[in-house]
Amino acid sequence: MPKVFTIGSATMDVFVECDETKVVSVTSKSSSSDFMSYPYGSKLDMSGFSSNVGGGGVNTAFNFANLEFDTAAIFKIGDDIYSDGILKSFKKTNVDLSNIIQDKESSTGFSIILVSFQGDRTVLAHRGTNAQIKEEEINFDELKKADLLYIAPLNGESNKVLMPLVDFAKKNNIKVCFNAGTTSLHKGWHYIKDVLKEVHVVVMNKEEASICTEIFVRPDTKDKSYSNEIIHPDIKHMLKKLKVKDYQIVVITDGGNGAYAYNGKSFYYCPVFESKVISTLGAGDSFASTFCAALYKTKNIKDALKYAAVNSASVVSKFSATEGILSFDEIEKHLNKNPDFKCIEVEK
Repeated sequence: MPKVFTIGSATMDVFVECDETKVVSVTSKSSSSDFMSYPYGSKLDMSGFSSNVGGGGVNTAFNFANLEFDTAAIFKIGDDIYSDGILKSFKKTNVDLSNIIQDKESSTGFSIILVSFQGDRTVLAHRGTNAQIKEEEINFDELKKADLLYIAPLNGESNKVLMPLVDFAKKNNIKVCFNAGTTSLHKGWHYIKDVLKEVHVVVMNKEEASICTEIFVRPDTKDKSYSNEIIHPDIKHMLKKLKVKDYQIVVITDGGNGAYAYNGKSFYYCPVFESKVISTLGAGDSFASTFCAALYKTKNIKDALKYAAVNSASVVSKFSATEGILSFDEIEKHLNKNPDFKCIEVEK
């Protein structure tokens, strides 16, 4: 059984739904953006409320363990009611928590997730200990046991451990899957490029890839239409720029439009697997970690994309980020019931 270590954030998430939520779209010639809005100065009733654990380090640890990887998690928590809830949530799993970091002087990460009627969400995040991981707090001797290191977004001061992690993985022949965070991305292309040189699988969403590469996906105009193409030329440009080593596979997710991958020889497009969307929180973590796990297992990009699409579709059909995760057997059952669900390979 492969040994995987995940490192990232751990939070207590509070989900809030309100029927008064409105989604406002703003489009210009070069870009488009959506905004969640509420009547200013109003007191609104919530139509839904719940709480659950989350964060990239937690979500991916749950998922890898459910996919039957020997899983160890590295994340940092405080000593409060939120940390108690996070630790309690792992009791029914076989995730190794011996390498987590606990700081009694700091507060555990906490998020308020505003969920729209479309299932998308805006997150108000208090990073707390998630932004305070230090290099000396990581048990690198234990990390030597890893076959695979999954690095979820490391924001704030925690981002300083990113380069030491990828350098250590390279020296110890550990494969690395990397999902960049905003702190990394805002450091600019030259910083990210140095990180990418040492990782094997890179997964970003379209917005993150745009920040990183400074390439923007142009909308259709009256003079030029891109929507009929399987993969937008600007996304191809992003994929090519993000791939800085021959052995790398780069993946860009694009919400309801599906996902794209590139291995240097071919581009791949995978549509969204049909499901009812309750909340998109955790979909990115599920997709990225499932892709990495399935690629490790199958060595096949098309299969890995399909597995990831099915698992993330199951996650968005539930309210919390970990409630809907599936095993490999369950994913395969969904695929067997939907033989027409295909990924498309597009040669360069």
